[in-house]
Amino acid sequence: MTAEPVVRGGVRRDVDPRLLRAFVAVAEELHFTRAAARLYVAQQALSRDVRRLERELGTQLFARTTRQVTLTADGERLLPHVRRVLAAQDDLADAVAGPARPLLVDVNSPGLVFGSVLARARELAPECELMARFESGLTGAAAEMAAGRLDVSFGRFAGLGPELRAGLCQQPVRYEPMAVLLPTGHPLAELAEVPLDALAGETVYAGAGNPRTPEWTDLARRLFEGRGIGIAPPAPLAVGVEEFERVMAKSRNPVLAVVDFPAMPGAELRPLTDPVPLSPVSLVWRKGLIHPGITALRTAAVALAAEEGWLEMPANAWVPAADSLIMMSRA
Repeated sequence: MTAEPVVRGGVRRDVDPRLLRAFVAVAEELHFTRAAARLYVAQQALSRDVRRLERELGTQLFARTTRQVTLTADGERLLPHVRRVLAAQDDLADAVAGPARPLLVDVNSPGLVFGSVLARARELAPECELMARFESGLTGAAAEMAAGRLDVSFGRFAGLGPELRAGLCQQPVRYEPMAVLLPTGHPLAELAEVPLDALAGETVYAGAGNPRTPEWTDLARRLFEGRGIGIAPPAPLAVGVEEFERVMAKSRNPVLAVVDFPAMPGAELRPLTDPVPLSPVSLVWRKGLIHPGITALRTAAVALAAEEGWLEMPANAWVPAADSLIMMSRA
């Protein structure tokens, strides 16, 4: 059974707040056309709402003539009460929603393009607190987003398993040209660009064994397949520039990277060519997450992609077919 609205003294106790807002707008404007424009409704709809409120309250609120609209004595008496009711409703809505909490955004590493998306979003929504975190790996980030410990990250969405993708939304941001980081003194470091086939016989580090970045290792396997390029076995994760430099000097293995990878001492970054391999990057966030910072990040990503041509592909580009399908989709 449906509960009937409580009635006291012939007046319903569950009056629609929309009707109360219609009453206040007309009372303040004393003009139905102006009040309707203020509420972004049709004048006929506003008149209908006022008549319905009068029926529910059991009294006439306005005296209407062809020339003017005035409040009746009951309208004058009820107006301050209605204003208090609407103010209390606004206070309740603010208490439930509260100010937007800080949004935690993983931009992978300092110096990458994801930081420019974050910077633009901060300009678009200065009232939001968008907190940057610098860790790599969309797989690791996806698990943290699912657990509610992280809000947003960037990376190769096609490299996630179906169970992870099911709980996330994505928006394509960039096809990022890939590069190789070579130890200083490596023969290929003399080249301005490194043809992919020139890596034949090399063993390239691509994050194998890192539980946070299997999507990157999978991209490397797809790229190297049939080209005689090996993937370096798992190695301890180097954290920090000094440790990275030490490990690289010891192994002498080239490292698969992107063209915007930050400069590293003792290493030379060279773009890969023939073909130009692209790393597909998406903005990724938890499904169902509503936050003004998400809107700002999405708007910033669209604007920067258009300005910088991030979603344009060179004629000789290489991208896995599964990635192309995802990059043509939207959240």
